[in-house]
Amino acid sequence: MPDLIPLLTDIRHCDLCTHHLPLGPRPVVRASATARLLIIGQAPGTKVHASGIPWDDASGQRLRQWLGVSNDVFYDESKVAIMPMGFCYPGKGKGGDLPPRPECAPHWHAQLLAAMPNIRLTLLIGQYAQNYYLNDDYRNLSERVAHWRDFPHDFFALPHPSPRNQLWLKKHPWFEQDAVPALQQRIHALWETDE
Repeated sequence: MPDLIPLLTDIRHCDLCTHHLPLGPRPVVRASATARLLIIGQAPGTKVHASGIPWDDASGQRLRQWLGVSNDVFYDESKVAIMPMGFCYPGKGKGGDLPPRPECAPHWHAQLLAAMPNIRLTLLIGQYAQNYYLNDDYRNLSERVAHWRDFPHDFFALPHPSPRNQLWLKKHPWFEQDAVPALQQRIHALWETDE
């Protein structure tokens, strides 16, 4: 098992794609060898880039509501690891932020996963994480998330919790009615033995 401390140091000093980053590199990642929950999202936005705290925005508030966890639990590295597809803010595009930089996941993810042997549930948030980690035949994110029951028990596919996705949530009420309570049960079960 790789030593996590030097690995995280290397990631936090990463400059693989510096010339593509409008605000420069500021990798945002949290990991621990004891973490049982892994959250793989897209990439930090400008607010997270400024604070260095993952999910420190409106999307993070909604995500914590979906998970049914407090800020204290969410930011407890001994319980929750956060490894985005792109560790740095990628810049602004026409319809929002640009996609995560493609260098991060192939270069760093396998190393981080090898150093976190206790992960029991991985949340794949948004199409970039899902396309990278799931080998399935679903045509789009909506179809994939609708089949949340069909994935291996250690994966859970989620839409992005961004306020921009309000319309998606209205069109798919089953997500918050059925999938979110099931997700909360799985999350709670991760730490039941510790209580």
